[in-house]
Amino acid sequence: MEPVPVTWLTRTGSVAGMTLLCMGMSGPELLFPVPAVPPSAMANSFFDRRGDQIHHAVDIMAPRHSEVVAVAVGTIARMMNNAAGGIVIYQFSSGQRFCDYCAHLQGYAEDLAEGQTVRRGQVLGYVGSSGNASEDAPHLHFTSRGSRGRTSGGAARP
Repeated sequence: MEPVPVTWLTRTGSVAGMTLLCMGMSGPELLFPVPAVPPSAMANSFFDRRGDQIHHAVDIMAPRHSEVVAVAVGTIARMMNNAAGGIVIYQFSSGQRFCDYCAHLQGYAEDLAEGQTVRRGQVLGYVGSSGNASEDAPHLHFTSRGSRGRTSGGAARP
């Protein structure tokens, strides 16, 4: 099933100062990363505190194993597992201007690999509760960052 484009987010030309991502860069709007649920499932948690840090991401509550799709054309920069995010994916946009980060996945899509070019709407993985996520609250932790050619940087608010 092809994901339905949802006007929920487009990128701006700058990510300085936690720029709200809306109405900006030319090109299509980004797809909502979890087609199984409406954008209203996205918790407004960007500025919430997580211990002594600010969240700098949104949480999209969804049934475990729901598909997580690429919000735009890009390249899989990194796939890893860590204590906080669990199973994660970093995806660079075309031109490596932005890096989308998906965390707490249940697993990766079959045959997904680092360095692979992905199309908008392609399945990347599945919603889960890996890492430090609560087992009884599967969700996608999603953020988009100015990449500057790497897999870390200042978060931009979706």
